Amino acid sequence: MDDTIFALSSGAPPAAIGVIRISGPRARDAAAALTGPLPEARHAAFRRIKDPDTGELLDECVLVWFPAGKSETGEDTVELQGHGSRAALRGIEDALARQPGLRKAEPGEFTRRAFLNGKTDLAKIEGLADLIHAEIAPQRRAAMAMMGGALSRRIGEWSQRLMETSARIEAVLNFSDEGDVDEAGVQTAVKAEIAAVADELAIDLARPTAERLKNGIHVVIAGPPNAGKSTLLNALAGRDAAIVSPIAGTTRDVIEVPVALDGVPFLLADTAGLRETGNDEIEAIGMARASARLEAADIIIWLGDLDAVPDVGGARLVVRAKADLAGAVPDGGPCALASLSVSAVTGQGMDALVAALLQAAKGLLPAPGAYALSARQRDAMTRAWSALSEGAALSDDILIGESLRASLAALDEITGRAATEAVLDELFSGFCIGK
Repeated sequence: MDDTIFALSSGAPPAAIGVIRISGPRARDAAAALTGPLPEARHAAFRRIKDPDTGELLDECVLVWFPAGKSETGEDTVELQGHGSRAALRGIEDALARQPGLRKAEPGEFTRRAFLNGKTDLAKIEGLADLIHAEIAPQRRAAMAMMGGALSRRIGEWSQRLMETSARIEAVLNFSDEGDVDEAGVQTAVKAEIAAVADELAIDLARPTAERLKNGIHVVIAGPPNAGKSTLLNALAGRDAAIVSPIAGTTRDVIEVPVALDGVPFLLADTAGLRETGNDEIEAIGMARASARLEAADIIIWLGDLDAVPDVGGARLVVRAKADLAGAVPDGGPCALASLSVSAVTGQGMDALVAALLQAAKGLLPAPGAYALSARQRDAMTRAWSALSEGAALSDDILIGESLRASLAALDEITGRAATEAVLDELFSGFCIGK
């Protein structure tokens, strides 16, 4: 990290304000070359930005700089807060690029330097990444909890307890022959603490995952041909996402539509009509795909007969989708979360259906203000839990010590203390330039 980097760290121009960030050992010299003497650290000051080669006025800005160790990146950092003009920003970047030792930042490089300088950890960074891509309030809340260090603090608490426990078992291994170490008593206490931490990890692993927040709760609309599945999908989505036709078997493949209902993310899937046999090979493939989606569904909206309600997937809502036509409201029986009669044509029962979907979604998403584990975090935490669960059942002190070391190493992966370059490259590649 001997070189100094710069990039636009505000929104794409044109905009009211354009912020160019400079970070690295030559940040102050580079800024001074364009603006003249810098103000005191952490004090904002008005400056004119000039091309150091031609003296041309490029822009006017508010300049503030932060010394190494007290900045977001851990390095000397300067911010030029000027106008969001494409021409002005391009001129400033061109002038900076001509300065010795400076180059344009790569995606996520400012945040990567903050991590490498110990200013943040991977769990917080993943929260920042989620916040950048958040589109609805639940995503924002979970991202803020992660970025604010909620998971990092839990990992820190567990790691501290496990390190203290590891020290106790190491004392038994090193000093048991001196006669002043109660080996049996220490092992009992160590195994109790290991089991306690494992139980707490299990509680976190049982929480709703981040994937549903990012991708939506998977809702599959299923039933026989011509039951009104595509019409219902379009009504929930608020647009014509699926082709509607009175011809049975019109839908041949799975049609997915992401929607937000009252701020909750859903991924709606319209599927091929299910019946005993298809009219052709293509319809048979569509029905096979529909059956596979049912097994993986979080919520099923079933538009068929009661005796054919799928005994797979998650919560089931039994719906008669053509309430504007003759027929009785279905009785879903004990397998159904709710039984509704709706009409996508008149709007009858649609509010009740949305309310039922939101009720079913409550237990599938993190509570407000709670963090949600990503797939990477869950994998590492699962390995930590597995090592501790095995250690709590062992009687050999050496093996117990190994289980503690394995668990600590897995927890370190979550915060990045044991992260590999490949993990870092994958994570920071998803950031925009300037972050």
